[in-house]
Amino acid sequence: MQTHIQTGMRTYPMNSQPSSPAKRKTRSLTFELVEQLSAEIQKGTLISGQKLPTEAAIMARFGVSRTVVREAISKLQAGGLVATKHGIGTFVLVQTDTPAFRINPSQLSTLHDVVALLELRISVETEAAALAAVRRNEGNLRVMQEAMLAFSSAIEAGRDAIAADFQFHHEVARATQNQHFADMMNSLGAQSIPRTRLETTRTLDADRLAYLRRIHQEHESILNAITAQDAESARAAMRTHLSNSRDRHKKGLSSHH
Repeated sequence: MQTHIQTGMRTYPMNSQPSSPAKRKTRSLTFELVEQLSAEIQKGTLISGQKLPTEAAIMARFGVSRTVVREAISKLQAGGLVATKHGIGTFVLVQTDTPAFRINPSQLSTLHDVVALLELRISVETEAAALAAVRRNEGNLRVMQEAMLAFSSAIEAGRDAIAADFQFHHEVARATQNQHFADMMNSLGAQSIPRTRLETTRTLDADRLAYLRRIHQEHESILNAITAQDAESARAAMRTHLSNSRDRHKKGLSSHH
């Protein structure tokens, strides 16, 4: 994946506040830059296939930091407006009159939004897991195993595991050998992993680590079923995994009322 908007499990000193004025300012500058670049793409000032200016050029033009530029580009990627080719640059994607299905970051700002997205993911990814069990190839299995290893290594080291988490789910979709599933996961992006929106400022305490290890075990159950080409077990394992996440966020939703 490309640069991510959020970085998962950051650990802050006891006396620091994650939502500092500086962070809030960075966030607002990021959204301003996203709006300006989005407007230029929509108006055709930046045309389909055009390479975006370099980070340094955008920093100079808009008077913002490298962090703001990278976060803004991440949001544009999540919105389906640009795509980054590693080592080459970031390019404007073709914009059609009929808007493509996408979920913008602003649509994932509350617990209710996240629960709604998880409901969609349950319906799509449960069936994707069953198809993946029937159709997967050795390459798919290898990528899923690599993603699981990256996820495990990251959580044990207290690092961000979101990219690895998304990679696992994306590869399940690819293993269906049905491009529509992969395209849908692409349109959702790493922002579809709930922790990217709601839990990025939490320290990695014992409860959090136990939760992430449980996710890893759930991924393992999905992978085992897909490896065994057991469609029903794969379907059930994916449903359990995503339903657990939905129910956990529903509890958070009820506790906010």
